Amino acid sequence: MTAGADLDYNAARAALEWLIELGVDSAVLDEPVDAYALPETLNTPKPAAAAVASQGPGPRPLPVPEAGPDPVAEARRAAAAAKDLEALREAIAAYDLCELKKGAKTTVFADGNPKARVMIIGEAPGRDEDIQGKPFVGRAGHLLDKMFAAIGLARTSPDAEAAFYITNVLPWRPPGNRDPEPAEIAQMLPFLARHVELADPDLIVLMGNAACAAALNKRGILRLRGHWAEAFGRPALPMTHPAYLLRQPHAKREAWADLLDLRARLNARAP
Repeated sequence: MTAGADLDYNAARAALEWLIELGVDSAVLDEPVDAYALPETLNTPKPAAAAVASQGPGPRPLPVPEAGPDPVAEARRAAAAAKDLEALREAIAAYDLCELKKGAKTTVFADGNPKARVMIIGEAPGRDEDIQGKPFVGRAGHLLDKMFAAIGLARTSPDAEAAFYITNVLPWRPPGNRDPEPAEIAQMLPFLARHVELADPDLIVLMGNAACAAALNKRGILRLRGHWAEAFGRPALPMTHPAYLLRQPHAKREAWADLLDLRARLNARAP
């Protein structure tokens, strides 16, 4: 790998985890290793193994790992204790039981007008979001802003009727921008549910598979998109992620139809 020096922390970690999964257990050494000679060097038991063998025959009890806190239960407790959005932001930033936090630069909480009638839920931060600490600020974010501007909504609008509020299922960037794992979604779901409760939007937009998995317990965004469902007690519209639209421009026609449907639903529910 000639570009190793250009890898950031998350990309390097993802590459290392991939190698370990493939079975690599040694680094490249200065001298070649004769793998056929290794079994002879392993015949001598290590002191710990010899000590166990000296205790006599019979099965040895496996060590029991020390029990730690239940990550989901702790997330529920912390989320329920948050009385407003700022308290929820602090609770998420203080939550240390998700491994993703260790590799992230920032905790990405939300952006936009929290009083907006529309709340968009994305998947997870990418590289640009991890650097800036805001959701949807890269190429996909720029496209998202243009999409919603076309129906009269902007994250920067102070008017709740003309604004949207945006967050992600996960507040920390997964290594190598991989998809969120089910266990990670389950850990952060109590925070997301509380986020929706505190923001209290009229309508929710679920951007991509991870958002649908968290809010609807369903996947298959190309099948789900365009069909209204209920998430967190509110009408929710699954839509294809802007990153997908960048790769598949032909899908923008369907995304435009979804946006028009969202606009019509907003108008029908106007206060």
